[in-house]
Amino acid sequence: MGAGGAARESSTDAVLRVDPQHSLIAITVRRGGAFARFGHDHLVAVRTLEGRVLPAQQRADFHFRLDQMTVDEAELRTIAGLSPQPDADAIDGTRHNMLFKVLDAGRFPEVQIHAERPAADAPLQVSITLHGVTRTLQIPVAISEQDGVMTVSGSTTFKQTDFGLVPYSIMAGALAVQDQLELRFTISAKP
Repeated sequence: MGAGGAARESSTDAVLRVDPQHSLIAITVRRGGAFARFGHDHLVAVRTLEGRVLPAQQRADFHFRLDQMTVDEAELRTIAGLSPQPDADAIDGTRHNMLFKVLDAGRFPEVQIHAERPAADAPLQVSITLHGVTRTLQIPVAISEQDGVMTVSGSTTFKQTDFGLVPYSIMAGALAVQDQLELRFTISAKP
């Protein structure tokens, strides 16, 4: 599974395009600190993923803009077991803090993802470039194909600090965001 710009592709390789309507990256952000009970856990979603998959080469390339992520969609919060739903002001504040105080989306507006699968039963080797830093994760995935559509799903955790990010906090850390984030995804690609 995968797509990559560096390797050559032959004219016989099938190229699948990511279907953003059937693809989702969901990131659960947990609260922390001594006053955690006064905060909210959050669910950040990517529904605008773009990219391509070259199944014969077991590789893929994806990207998305940070400013197109959503925060705390009610249905996704329910699926993740998060309640209660924050109000609109809390969601707007979280989105602003995430984009401008943590991610520096003005300077680093896009996330790049390159995935390769070295063997049919191996985890994906996923290189993520976020905030100008690239890290590689090994992620076990489930892959299915039906009627020419490939669907890949999986989950993992990662730390914000691995990408040079400083988790958001206030009151000297009494109310903070935990460093570790929970990532789950379903990516669908079709001809």
